[in-house]
Amino acid sequence: MGATTFLVIAKEPVPGRVKTRLTPEYTAEEAARLAAAALADTLATVLSLPARRRVLVLEGRPGPWLPDGGFDVVPQSGGGLDERLAAAFAGCSGPALLLGMDTPQVTQRILAPVLAADAWRRADAWFGPSEDGGFWALGLADPDPALVLGVPMSTDRTGRIQRRRLTDAGLRVGDLPVLADVDTAADVDRVAHQAPGSRFARAVSDRASGVAR
Repeated sequence: MGATTFLVIAKEPVPGRVKTRLTPEYTAEEAARLAAAALADTLATVLSLPARRRVLVLEGRPGPWLPDGGFDVVPQSGGGLDERLAAAFAGCSGPALLLGMDTPQVTQRILAPVLAADAWRRADAWFGPSEDGGFWALGLADPDPALVLGVPMSTDRTGRIQRRRLTDAGLRVGDLPVLADVDTAADVDRVAHQAPGSRFARAVSDRASGVAR
């Protein structure tokens, strides 16, 4: 067991409700298959990590992409994304790291700084910025919801504002690598190339070859 609770915030990959920015290059069904693969990759990585607890904070219902065992599944709260993230942290005691479902290329190696034995002695918070200006990971030694509430989400300033919120609170922030989110069709092939053995890469390859799974 590790010292950290890992939170994965996700939406059930239902056609027409996930990855809508992948259209028109991808159909709603194809986009949902990519979302399911990305989520399965993220959950598999988290399942491989030493953890105090693993929590899937889910909008919707569990599906075949959820591993058998290893995760507590809790519903997302209502409200905006900042409120849902804050509520996820509010359910934790002790260090917690939150991940989204848009970075299937995340590996144990990428998360190594947070897994180190002295991770929470060296930093009060861990921050993983994304190329689009947001963030793909947020870790808090003391999961205070107020550190997230009110941060404007889904903008090209979100990451900068969130990180400043942490430093303005006097926290020592450790930085994780910058990663690309899978938000648009232009992101798909690049992220698949970064994770060649992943479910996501296989789903991209299957789609290119006309194979439906």
